[in-house]
Amino acid sequence: MPEMNQSPDFSGFNAYSDDPFLKLVTFTLNSGVKESLGKIGNWAGRAETLKLGKLANEFEPQLLEQDAKGNRLDQVEFHPAWHALMRKGVEHGLHNSIWQEETSERGVKNLARAARVYITSGVEMGHLCPLIMTNASVAVLKHNAKLYDAWLPKILTNKYDPSQRAFSRKAGVSLGMGMTERQGGSDVRTNETVAVSMDDGQWRINGQKWFMSAPMCDGFVVLAQTVEGIGAFLIPRLQEDGSANGLEFQRLKDKLGNRSNASSEVEFKDCMGQMIGKPGQGIRTMMDMVSLTRLDCAVSSAGLMRTCLAEAVDHCRYRKVFGEYLIDQPVMQRVLSDMAIDVAAATALCFRLAKAFDRAPANPTEAAYVRLMTSVIKYWVCKMAPMLVYETMECLGGNGYVETGNLARHYREAPLNAIWEGSGNVMCLDLLRILKTQPETLGLVLESLKRDMNEDHASKLIEVIHSASGMVEDDPGSARILIEQIAYTAAAAELQRLGAGEVAGAFLETRLGGLWRNTYGMLDNRHDCNAILHSSFPDFRSA
Repeated sequence: MPEMNQSPDFSGFNAYSDDPFLKLVTFTLNSGVKESLGKIGNWAGRAETLKLGKLANEFEPQLLEQDAKGNRLDQVEFHPAWHALMRKGVEHGLHNSIWQEETSERGVKNLARAARVYITSGVEMGHLCPLIMTNASVAVLKHNAKLYDAWLPKILTNKYDPSQRAFSRKAGVSLGMGMTERQGGSDVRTNETVAVSMDDGQWRINGQKWFMSAPMCDGFVVLAQTVEGIGAFLIPRLQEDGSANGLEFQRLKDKLGNRSNASSEVEFKDCMGQMIGKPGQGIRTMMDMVSLTRLDCAVSSAGLMRTCLAEAVDHCRYRKVFGEYLIDQPVMQRVLSDMAIDVAAATALCFRLAKAFDRAPANPTEAAYVRLMTSVIKYWVCKMAPMLVYETMECLGGNGYVETGNLARHYREAPLNAIWEGSGNVMCLDLLRILKTQPETLGLVLESLKRDMNEDHASKLIEVIHSASGMVEDDPGSARILIEQIAYTAAAAELQRLGAGEVAGAFLETRLGGLWRNTYGMLDNRHDCNAILHSSFPDFRSA
């Protein structure tokens, strides 16, 4: 038979050990954690694992509103592939590892977990939603000792239990979140859901949520209006006797991507819940949760970009066009290496942020980094994903555009994280709020960036940010200019601190010192594109 000139199936790799940059940003982890990441990476690169991601999205969850006799069920059925992915995610501790006390990851819990999220995001993103929200919800439960003591032991188990029982009778639980309503969206202060205090200390909640994921979680952290203002509440899905708790799911969202994950519209009809935190301070209570989910949005977007580019590079190593392999053709080399620079920068920033989360409790500068940079990094990394994933599709040509492959699904997934947990403009508003209420934060962060950067560049770049931050006081509409400038500068600083060599130099010159760029492939011959490409994406098949 004649040679088909097709690349092999993209599988058989190790998403940790075959990723030099991921190993670089996690080099401080101990050998035991690195060994565990290697095992997860091996699982993530198997053909059967990647097939689970495909099946979970092809056979979408189904809402069962009623049974055959007309009784309300309000349950969602999932394909076995979803349950297989959830079981593995729970086994890996994606929902709880930063809250474990006895662990070899002490001091680096967020960093180690970020690596697991990064690897897993290349397999399938939808099932990460309940795992991410469960992890983040613990930060909210800390505001109510009784709830914390009741729910945490169930969260800390690494047992996946999808059974329909009260949370106290389950081997393990998950938590979801409901903040936005149809009339307000991100403006949660306009929420109309109402909570009324009862004599037994519980609250009766009535209203609706326009987006609530994932409806089969065992409990939901929600916002509702009280006489003191907006409060945060935990609503169990089932009551202690196993009966329904008044959550009526109206429909599942028909989304562009994230098809495996059931996002729902829900009505609360006399739901019973308990308040978390202080009356009238629900939004403030939720902020620690929001910060953790924003970190995960950025990390998973970076992981998604990495796996898409890895597949594009692998394809180009085996596909011949005009008599040469694509990867040896100068234009393609520049496109791939240009993308590799952005993936490296996104990865560096996300893991720098994860380290800051670990260090923040004992270090004011790291705490400032978390406050300022969470919104900045979430904005920049998540917005980068759709453009980059599209470009990887183009590298595969028609093979990238068909649903039988991986990249079409990844492309539909790519915009989500820029919308979830606050769109780009919301990130800008958060940045403006911090600059106004905590002006010292910017100075602390800029000093840390200056220490990490080459002296020749630091002063000029820091001066640009100071100028841009002064501009937004009179012109709030320029916030996107400021947030991108901070992101680029922070990425350059971290790449230089990591000793990323040619990648760091090319990023600094092209992103911070170059001309306006609208597509990939804009590197010139001063940069060693071949070195960037092959050092970032070694051929895992030749190992």
